[in-house]
Amino acid sequence: MGLFWRVLLILPLFFAHVNGEYFTYPDRHTGKAELAGFKGPDSLATDGGGFFSGPLVVEDDATAAPGNQGGTTEVTVGKPGDETLVASVGNDEIKDASMIEAATTFKGSWELFLENGGVSAMHLILLPKINQALMFDATVWKISKLKLPGPPCRHVEGTNEEDCFAHSVLMDIETGKLRPLRLNYDTWCSSGGLDINGRLVSTGGYNNGSDTVRILDLCDTCEWKEYPGALANGRWYATQVTLGDGKFMVFGGRDFPTYEFVPPEGKKNTHQDVVDFNFLVETHDPVENNLYPFVYLSTDGNIFIFANNRSVILNPKTHKIIHEFPVLPNGARNYPASGSACLLPIILKPNEDRKVIPAEILICGGAPHDAFEKADLKRPKVFLPGSCDCARLDITKRDSKWNIFNMPSARLLGDMAVLPTGDVLIVNGAKTGSAGWDDAREPNLNPVLYKFQTDGSSSKFTVLNPSNIPRMYHSSFAVLPDAKVLIAGSNTNPGYLDDALFPTEVRVEKFSPPYLDPNLATFRQEIITEKSDNQLKYGQKFTVQIRGNGVIDQQKLQVTIYSPPFVTHGICMNQRLIQLGILEFKKDVTPNTNNIVLQAPMNGNIAQPGYYMLFVNYNGVPCLRSMWVQILP
Repeated sequence: MGLFWRVLLILPLFFAHVNGEYFTYPDRHTGKAELAGFKGPDSLATDGGGFFSGPLVVEDDATAAPGNQGGTTEVTVGKPGDETLVASVGNDEIKDASMIEAATTFKGSWELFLENGGVSAMHLILLPKINQALMFDATVWKISKLKLPGPPCRHVEGTNEEDCFAHSVLMDIETGKLRPLRLNYDTWCSSGGLDINGRLVSTGGYNNGSDTVRILDLCDTCEWKEYPGALANGRWYATQVTLGDGKFMVFGGRDFPTYEFVPPEGKKNTHQDVVDFNFLVETHDPVENNLYPFVYLSTDGNIFIFANNRSVILNPKTHKIIHEFPVLPNGARNYPASGSACLLPIILKPNEDRKVIPAEILICGGAPHDAFEKADLKRPKVFLPGSCDCARLDITKRDSKWNIFNMPSARLLGDMAVLPTGDVLIVNGAKTGSAGWDDAREPNLNPVLYKFQTDGSSSKFTVLNPSNIPRMYHSSFAVLPDAKVLIAGSNTNPGYLDDALFPTEVRVEKFSPPYLDPNLATFRQEIITEKSDNQLKYGQKFTVQIRGNGVIDQQKLQVTIYSPPFVTHGICMNQRLIQLGILEFKKDVTPNTNNIVLQAPMNGNIAQPGYYMLFVNYNGVPCLRSMWVQILP
């Protein structure tokens, strides 16, 4: 009995107890990093790496598997077309057989990667080639969980104060090692995207940062380059989009219903470079609900823009709205109602010659139009239920109507990660309330997997294993080269609060989706990068070489390229996944080694120039590690 009681005492340290709105948190980061024996950023690489958290509760799905164990996996093996043999698969090699179908009951697993990431990831993006995740918050609060390594500190504008805390860090996605970066101009609620060379070009922010363009290059010693006054209007809660020629546009921002093209480095826009955009005036509720509009480049070169509950197609050359889609009912979707959206995978055929390549948008969650007013302004606060809606729309068809269906549970403040396989992971967020400090309740701890199907029928949701860390306002994600998903941020609050109901979160997790079931590991191919082409020209052939176990069935082979998004406030700027057409499959160029001959996308409207992660998926299981490829204009 002594052992039994000791186990009961230990369990609460690892799991949070959920009962309505009451939370008992597991051990978490301490207060300021320079206290409690903080040794500097290098020491953080070992502070908690490798801890696996188990599930708290599994809602809407009683079959979810506990913890990180592999699921029950069945694989049909035999010659293509012969589906008579069924085998249970572990980590043993399957020889002399072609995989026809694999399925798993594995519901994903969580790993605590870092106990203290230094800053709370209000903004997050994976940088190409160097495999560093850039995380940053805002300078306005003059505090974080990581000090700058030494002078110079930031001079606080209009005061005699100095701010010696880091508000931006680069994190090695393998080791967790942190490198703090200096910022002078406030990045609070800013926007961004990668340029052709993989540099981050970030726009806007708060106060002295609202008209700033900042650039971060890719090197071990690179620092932010900041250009205040480069934008003609202040861009706070604005959205940046990359065009087919690699140029950037930035839409909206608080009090500025306009857009402008981002000027070249070192140049400044004037008010003549600003275009009035009345659509953002028309979609403005008394509590906004149209900030951080969802903006995506369509495959025909036009721009899809969704704000509040309305959406239009804009021609960026003529500056004319050329089409408006039907209103999406049942509440608002943009900040502060804060649903989430993504562009669904673009599927290309071999020798692609279609004039129009279909592209669909997916929008899920959100809140009633008055949710912010009730949660932020009313006393006592009222937390209205979030939306359970999901909706799909083909943005390339002028007669498109919304296809509306339900998620397993309500969600706002969530994120949508398009996975290497084309399925969508909906993660983070809350079930009631609104965006804003202390304006949401009931964390939605269970990710949901949305099974993408190109015909739009019989799409399926799967409720996955939960985290034990609430990820509410200002949570974020990044899809990683090993096909895991990095999860960070939540509740920066007005100044890094540890005693709030939902404290400011600096812990960083990694989530392994169901395709990383250990029992499916035998299907994971290895890209031989030195034998593969990594610079692509539009429409041209290129080759990727893979190595793996057993005989490959080409029908179960899929190659995708993924553009890392700039993630903040439930919006994933420029997230894009494209399935490439396979022209030829050359088996056994050497033992267990095969060449895949592919066709690059035909133009920049399908895939903007720049860096992509190339994944080879076999039988629905991503390769061991993606390869960075650059599409050149």
